[in-house]
Amino acid sequence: MRAWPGSRHPLGATWDGAGTNFALFSGVAERVELCLFDDASRESRVELTEVEGGVWHGYLAGAGPGQQYGYRVHGRYAPADGLRCNPAKLLLDPYAKAIEGDVRWSGPVFGHQPDDPDAASPADSAPYVPRGVVVDTSFDWGDDSPPGTPLTGTVIYEAHVRGLTRRHPRVPPELRGTYAGLAFPAVLDHLKRLGVTAVQLMPVHQHLPEPWLIRRGLTNYWGYNSIGFFAPHRRYSSAGQPGESRGRGAQVREFKSMVRALHRAGLEVILDVVYNHTAEGGPSGPTLCFRGLDNAAYYRLREDDPRCYTDHTGCGNTVNVSHPYAFQLIMDSLRYWVTQMHVDGFRFDLAPALARDHGEVDRRSGFFRAVQQDPVLSQVKLIAEPWDAGPGGYQQGGFPAPWSEWNGKFSDTARDYWRGHRAALPPLASRLTGSSDLFQASGRGPAASVNYVTCHDGFTLHDLVSYDRKHNGANGEGNRDGNDHNRSWNCGVEGPSTDPEVTALRARQKRNMLVTLFCSQGVPMLLAGDEIGRTQGGNNNPYCQDNELSWVDWTGLETERDLLAFTRTLARLRHEHPVFRRREFFRGRRASAGPDAPAGPDAPAGPPAGSDGDELPDVVWLTVAGREMTHHDWQTRQRLAMFLNGAAINAPGPRGERVRDDGFLLLFNGQGEPAGFTLPEAAYGKQWEIVIDTAASVTERAWENTESGLRPGGQVMVAGRTIMVLRAVGEDDGRGGDLTG
Repeated sequence: MRAWPGSRHPLGATWDGAGTNFALFSGVAERVELCLFDDASRESRVELTEVEGGVWHGYLAGAGPGQQYGYRVHGRYAPADGLRCNPAKLLLDPYAKAIEGDVRWSGPVFGHQPDDPDAASPADSAPYVPRGVVVDTSFDWGDDSPPGTPLTGTVIYEAHVRGLTRRHPRVPPELRGTYAGLAFPAVLDHLKRLGVTAVQLMPVHQHLPEPWLIRRGLTNYWGYNSIGFFAPHRRYSSAGQPGESRGRGAQVREFKSMVRALHRAGLEVILDVVYNHTAEGGPSGPTLCFRGLDNAAYYRLREDDPRCYTDHTGCGNTVNVSHPYAFQLIMDSLRYWVTQMHVDGFRFDLAPALARDHGEVDRRSGFFRAVQQDPVLSQVKLIAEPWDAGPGGYQQGGFPAPWSEWNGKFSDTARDYWRGHRAALPPLASRLTGSSDLFQASGRGPAASVNYVTCHDGFTLHDLVSYDRKHNGANGEGNRDGNDHNRSWNCGVEGPSTDPEVTALRARQKRNMLVTLFCSQGVPMLLAGDEIGRTQGGNNNPYCQDNELSWVDWTGLETERDLLAFTRTLARLRHEHPVFRRREFFRGRRASAGPDAPAGPDAPAGPPAGSDGDELPDVVWLTVAGREMTHHDWQTRQRLAMFLNGAAINAPGPRGERVRDDGFLLLFNGQGEPAGFTLPEAAYGKQWEIVIDTAASVTERAWENTESGLRPGGQVMVAGRTIMVLRAVGEDDGRGGDLTG
């Protein structure tokens, strides 16, 4: 078989209806062979003789969808010079749109000899490694269009494709744990009724487990170990069987169908992407793709010893974003997922690693500049995990507009406050108001803060209130893995308890965390299953647990009805009231006042002027006595009231209209004893109704017996470890009652 010259663009395998163009970058190759495999895994090789600027290319007439392929790159194997070419190793195409097969962890998958890392292994790896698949990228999207939910109106649901539906009783068994299962009507109905607007999927790029996990009988369940930046993970597909040509590449169609179904349900799709490292690991890892193509182009090598990799990720290697083709690979991948797969945004794992042009994290790096000017990527949601494992890697608040960031400080502060940490009150005020201390200096608004109490990495919400310590024995590392500082509190008993006082307190603490999350400025993110009491048995690092320990247990739909209804109530409250999702930070002053002032503990004290909401500050902090907080109060107390002025929303609506809302009073009692809160003067509200009380479940109305003094100067008794949310109503306002009916 002989290849026509073909084209150097686009990179990857591109089918045009009559044949396929293959293009691959390797700046160090001396020869490149395209390897084709039939259904019996017999290999035939075609030499690519055309090369332009390091791009090897050729066109094969008749090669089409379902064709399995890989590459063999001939060149120097000299680790001391950073070169690891070895034609005995079959290599994946970095641009493969689908990948078939798994790694069989045996000696041939490694480029070096077992007893000599500087010597090339002659063993053929083809029978042991996955292969790329030529795909037909056409798809009938119909009338698909992105929901386009603004960031301020976004509520994120972080989920694992497999774990979300693996135990769902209403999803057909053959669809559970798949893209099709996630798009099943029963799942979509749950998400819509829950009130979330976007599903953030843990990694769906083709990924691999580490060999040491396989030896333990475990796997890399989370998937933060990518090997194919264009290929949807094959094991999440219900269509096609491995080894059948008619099923190859079916994961691409199934993923697109899932996105289309989510969009029709009004839900956006955000992908958690891992471009900072690959599954090839450190120098002792396998040779599967990038290492054998052009080691120094794709990875950062240590200047003092090119045998070794610069590891800013803690995973053995770091992708070399300073190299034009490695950089192009990332940008092309991102654009592909937006334009061809119709996703709505990305959450970047260890994002600072992508901003290290010359070793240091630089907010003016080429990556940020390229994304900012890109006509496709600049229009989607961009969320950073703002830390990596390298020096200076903690960059919370250091990303430029229009990026949002996972706000780890929000999680830490919310946990600290509700476990009774005495110094948590001033930080709590900052987190409730959108963390302007972190994001305002870069010109961003509250939506730059993606708030969460729990995420995939750590305790679930149920475990956060049930365990003081991690219980990671199932991971096989002697309970040494995972975070030792969880900021959790077990409410008096470690693990499961039947004590009614303990279970009631835990339920209240979960409600407290959820109210803190949904009533804070910024973008709330809910961990899948937290709304129905999902537990991991105290395991705070189940990255290797592809089993019932990690999968969402949907029996919680029945056993945790109150928690589910409460979560829906909070999502509805947030959706209906723009005062909880402001576009701009609070100013801490009256609309007619002078320059902006801090909105948190350092805000100036002083009584509000007049009785019109327009003359009140947009946010006011009050003591239990109903007076404004002083500096001394911030340092000595664990209780506070937060007034949100719905008449002082400065940013206009989408059509330039003035946005007005009700006033709300949030009463926080982080101590164990009840406290009487005095309602502030009439300027704040002439009458109040209680819409949320975390001391009562949604089926209870504990506040009905409150003295009808929900007027200025009256007192409201707030139980220990409780949040109460009150809404200001007029004398003749007929909207009385709570939101939970």
